[in-house]
Amino acid sequence: MTGFWWRWSLRTRLMSIGLLGLAVALALGSIGLYAALSLESLRRIDQSSEASSAEVVALIRAGRLPQTIPVAGVEAVQVLDDQGRVVSASVNADRLTSILDPTELQAALQDSITVPGSPLGIDSRLRVRAREVDTTDGRRVVVVAEPVDDLLESSDVLRLVLLIGYPLLLLVLGLIAWRVIGAALRPVDALRAAADSISGSGRHDRLPVPPSQDEIRALTVTLNSMLDRLDRARDREAEFVADAAHELRSPVASMRMQIDVARRIGEGGETLDDLDLDLTRMSALVEDLLALARLEQGPLPATGVAADVRAELERFAEHPGTVHVVVDDGPGAVVAVRPEELARVLTNLVDNASRYATTVRLSADRRGPQVVVLVDDDGPGIAPADRERAFDRFTRLDESRDRDSGGTGLGLALVRATVRARGGDVVLADSPLGGLRVEVALPEATVRKRAASGS
Repeated sequence: MTGFWWRWSLRTRLMSIGLLGLAVALALGSIGLYAALSLESLRRIDQSSEASSAEVVALIRAGRLPQTIPVAGVEAVQVLDDQGRVVSASVNADRLTSILDPTELQAALQDSITVPGSPLGIDSRLRVRAREVDTTDGRRVVVVAEPVDDLLESSDVLRLVLLIGYPLLLLVLGLIAWRVIGAALRPVDALRAAADSISGSGRHDRLPVPPSQDEIRALTVTLNSMLDRLDRARDREAEFVADAAHELRSPVASMRMQIDVARRIGEGGETLDDLDLDLTRMSALVEDLLALARLEQGPLPATGVAADVRAELERFAEHPGTVHVVVDDGPGAVVAVRPEELARVLTNLVDNASRYATTVRLSADRRGPQVVVLVDDDGPGIAPADRERAFDRFTRLDESRDRDSGGTGLGLALVRATVRARGGDVVLADSPLGGLRVEVALPEATVRKRAASGS
């Protein structure tokens, strides 16, 4: 039950708690109202009967009891002797037969009882009360009866109204509560939507602060303060990476110069070759770190964001190396990315595929407002469970993808960061060549659209 309860939305839980409390309160109130009105009506009838019997008792004690008792406000009055015979009665009462049998009479002496009115020829039920009086002629019993069908019918009507009105009232209050709670939680929905839209690429993405002076406003201010602290920490990290990568450039350049000098004078041999390979890898790592640091420091420049996809793909038709690069014919397109950025993306993808494949195929296709560049290879591919993790920095998925293969572990991370910074995305899929397919989706540049409309 606990797990089921917490699967409900906060709005549903709040309304359920409120309606449950309201239902209990209304139920108790309705029962109390019904009982109070019924008891009060019966109490008034009993008071009327008590007053009428008191008048008759006074007549008996004064010795002035007539054969026909002059009472008003009650249906019937009888005076019985100690043998249960009627000695006096009101106009509407039977002068021969008692309203009550001996058993009922004993009960009526203790408290008021309800009996059928048929002995008096009355369709209504009667509420009867009896009272004993001692006289010189012996014991007398005064019996007073009043009809209660109207009262009982009123009670039935009240009960029916409560039974019908109770669920209807709960329904109306539930609808009102649903709207009110929804209005109260609307700022929370706005916060959730705003938080979901924060991608982390912008430096000034903040949650909207509601105008109300309540806990939600305080939470929003606190979360925005947290975002400020995270931005500052991210800036410090990006600055550190950029500074470290920049400082590494000088010793790397110095070491490479020393290697060149040693080669010129014929020293080092294979050691210099190994050292040169390590320096090449370190240089690539430094350049990739610098590129990532620039991407994380803020929005990319908006100038020159137009690259010809066909021209950039054709650069790889004569790709140097052992891998065979095939560039398929496709539609010419201009995408919203700088040419050097698209070149870096394609170089990273082709170099990465070249390490594990013998054939790489490049192609492009239009999909709505985006241009998708496809990079297919016939290598071992990447398992679907590992494809998202492949975009993490310095990720090594298996032994075949280690540092000895020449990669820095930053290629796919740099590709995704660059493409997403320009409003696109990168996903991995199965290639028709049997290996891995990389789909690079980029928005088509507006310059092409303006050119097309101008022509």
